[in-house]
Amino acid sequence: MFSHFYNMNMYKFLACMLAVISSSQPRADIFTLPPPDVDVIGQVETITASRDETLLDIARRYDLGQNEILLANPAVDRWLPEENSVVVLPNRFILPNVERTGLVLNLPEMRMYYFPKPAPGETPVVITHPVSVGRMDWETPLGKTTIVTKKKDPDWRPPQSLKDEAIAEGNEPLPDVVEAGPDNPLGRYAMRLGIPGYLIHSTNKPYGVGMRVTHGCLRMYPEDIERLFAEIPVGTPVHLINQPIKLGWLAGSLFVELHPPMEEDTDNYANYMQSVLDAIAEFTAPDEINLSGRTLWQAIEHKDGIPVAVTR
Repeated sequence: MFSHFYNMNMYKFLACMLAVISSSQPRADIFTLPPPDVDVIGQVETITASRDETLLDIARRYDLGQNEILLANPAVDRWLPEENSVVVLPNRFILPNVERTGLVLNLPEMRMYYFPKPAPGETPVVITHPVSVGRMDWETPLGKTTIVTKKKDPDWRPPQSLKDEAIAEGNEPLPDVVEAGPDNPLGRYAMRLGIPGYLIHSTNKPYGVGMRVTHGCLRMYPEDIERLFAEIPVGTPVHLINQPIKLGWLAGSLFVELHPPMEEDTDNYANYMQSVLDAIAEFTAPDEINLSGRTLWQAIEHKDGIPVAVTR
């Protein structure tokens, strides 16, 4: 029944992946786009830590967000990892279950996927980066929109709501305008969404990338948005989604990638096991697969964002 996975598309995809892996300068953020019946990209790797860098330094070096690397390494101290301790790099992902076009931002995963339109003769790729999203009291909205404007070295005009919050918290009043420069929280690059008041932008606080720390905007590492800024045209579609449970196929095996739900969705996932089983039933015919109950239970217990095969 899984014979459709072993077609020429699979062989072409594997050949492209080997070409990427053998490249002299591989990038951890760009992958050959698999055919429609393949959903898993990347590989989980491990490195040994040095006392000279924190777990957050390692996360940034390998283009991972803070929550991602902490969930994958619960026994490693984020500030003082032991010399030569093993650090898991969770650079394997299931592509979100949406149309593979434009920008897709999965909020509970705190990760962006960009599907650039290939030029004739080019191999399609997917580019992925960690992002920060809105705090529970400043939620990032869901839905479809577009990139409406782009600005290099933007100034920042704090809205009145942020000015009021700063005063209420006993902080210095915010100015009307923060000019471009090292103190500008938007960093050097900003892309405005069609949803009024929301941006995808750089940051002057990169160690917050991969956390719920913003007032609704989406922050990226400065080096990530600098690389993408010129590539993403105005008018690019943007899809903001909420998929803590991701499912996908690779070589005939069903994979699950599980993330903690957003705090405001806790009631909807009170029975996380049932939510996962319901998602599997909707994704595929349960009587046509042989689930490994133990592997699935462990994935649900950990919710570490690492894709695992759950079929025997």
